[in-house]
Amino acid sequence: FAWAGVRAVLESGAQATGGTGDGADQVLDAISSLEFIQACALVHDDIIDHSDTRRGRPTVHRAFEARHRSDGWHGSAEDYGVNQAILVGDLAFAWADDMLADSGVSASSLARAREPWRQMRTEVVAGQMLDISLEASGSEDPAGPYKVNTYKTAAYTVERPLHLGAALAGGDASTVTLLREVGHDIGIAFQLQDDHLGVFGEPEVTGKASGDDLRSGKRTHLLLNALRLADAADPDAAATLRAGVGTVTTEAEVDTLRQIIVDSGAAQESVDQIRTLTDRAVSRLHGAGLGETITEELVDVSYWLTERRS
Repeated sequence: FAWAGVRAVLESGAQATGGTGDGADQVLDAISSLEFIQACALVHDDIIDHSDTRRGRPTVHRAFEARHRSDGWHGSAEDYGVNQAILVGDLAFAWADDMLADSGVSASSLARAREPWRQMRTEVVAGQMLDISLEASGSEDPAGPYKVNTYKTAAYTVERPLHLGAALAGGDASTVTLLREVGHDIGIAFQLQDDHLGVFGEPEVTGKASGDDLRSGKRTHLLLNALRLADAADPDAAATLRAGVGTVTTEAEVDTLRQIIVDSGAAQESVDQIRTLTDRAVSRLHGAGLGETITEELVDVSYWLTERRS
């Protein structure tokens, strides 16, 4: 998305500052620093969610834990795995800053990139903190997960990368605003789809355990909306869902909770919201005058992100 932000500005001629003088290699190095932010977020997220697998392979903390056990080292294998993974994530976060600063882009480009970069780092950490607090407090306000989705996922996955790329390319204010707003909608839709997969996804496709979010007790917008709707329509079902989240162990128990979510109407509401957000973003892209090639690429990836099964 960061490279798309660069191209959206360059291909539409929407530069506020004229040419930046930066070479493609330097710009690619700068925006590739986002991969380290992503790596940090995934490693830490898997620890917090007690996830065993990521994309069909052991999560980082589980891999370190397995190494500790297999070699017969001293102390707790579980603590060792978590501690090492925390440090791996921290290291990735530090390397992201290094990679951006040392990318070779001009001082003026780095200055323009400062705002989206600083905001993104704050947002992703603040979103994670809010996510943890919602789970610990047992909050059932669907507005809470929506804020988490905005800061933890939409911002650093789509909105800020587009913002960062446009800033590096010297994009004008109207283009930056457009890309940020489109990125926000796509990012929220992406997270809603991720939440849907966390309940209904197939393990052989997602690479994660079936119903992983229900087993871990994750306070997603989908879950809290299902509780709200079930409370009004079927209090007994709502009680079963409320008691089962975070405590279910068997596939049959997970299936029971899934069915309650479907019967409440929350699953369909989520699907409808994903489609509404995606269609709005795509409509704005088509009318933005960014250039045919980059517009179609952004539209294609928007649909891929929000219709994916893994």
